[in-house]
Amino acid sequence: MRTMTSFLHSRTIKTAFHSSADQADAPVLPGAHLDVARMPGHWLLARLGKRVLRPGGRQLTSAMLATLRVTKADRVVELAPGLGLTARQVLRTPPASYVGVERDPEAASLLAGQIACQPGARIVEGDAEATSLDTGSADAVLGEAMLTMQTEAGKRAIVAEAWRLLAPGGRYAIHELALTPDDLDSAQRQRITQDLVQAIHVGARPLDIHQWRDLLEAQGFRVETVHRAPMRLLAVSRFLIDEGPMRSLRFLARLLRDRAARRRVLQMRRVFRRHARHLQAVALIARKPAR
Repeated sequence: MRTMTSFLHSRTIKTAFHSSADQADAPVLPGAHLDVARMPGHWLLARLGKRVLRPGGRQLTSAMLATLRVTKADRVVELAPGLGLTARQVLRTPPASYVGVERDPEAASLLAGQIACQPGARIVEGDAEATSLDTGSADAVLGEAMLTMQTEAGKRAIVAEAWRLLAPGGRYAIHELALTPDDLDSAQRQRITQDLVQAIHVGARPLDIHQWRDLLEAQGFRVETVHRAPMRLLAVSRFLIDEGPMRSLRFLARLLRDRAARRRVLQMRRVFRRHARHLQAVALIARKPAR
């Protein structure tokens, strides 16, 4: 299979999909008013048409949800649902209730419109570390690709809020970026963090899997399941699995027409490839003890 770079220089794709890219323009998304050079990487990818923005892709999200096992009796809270891919998967059950807590007003408005017809589902604007929802009001709390972007204190605050929201016996699921191996030296950790921040323009502070476990267990959670996956967000094979052939080609067509966006995406991809040996995706499912 050809690499992303060779796709980007394909005249065939540029010609065949020039008009289809115009016809399939993405909706107005968060960060759309920002200059491409300063836009957070996840919103840039979304603007170009990418919808799966989790480090482990659609497959790791599905594995996480299969282990979380949301039922019709569950009250679900999702922290930072973003574009709502996981929300729509959860709502297929459907649970007794679903609340998405989204900080970004544009993302909240967009997702609220998408799930408006779902009984018992709503989106509220708020911070993941201080949702204002009632204590013990959830049976399952989940969050993806958001703890990685927080400081150490921010990570602890969000985990503490998940604990507060959950009723005894409730489950907490996260899907995040992880460093590997667990004994990676501090200098290498710092280089990876600096490169990620420079490429995606968002503070990225991934932990190793042992540290992710410690974060949850320090709050009192009991980690029950850990899923791992390669971090291949911009690899062609993962892209096709996550987005499908047509959306992938539309993404590439837009990229070919936008030099600044292409420069940013290729920079992100170079960083991911440079540190591929030390990056992975992880999903942890933990439980708040019943007593």
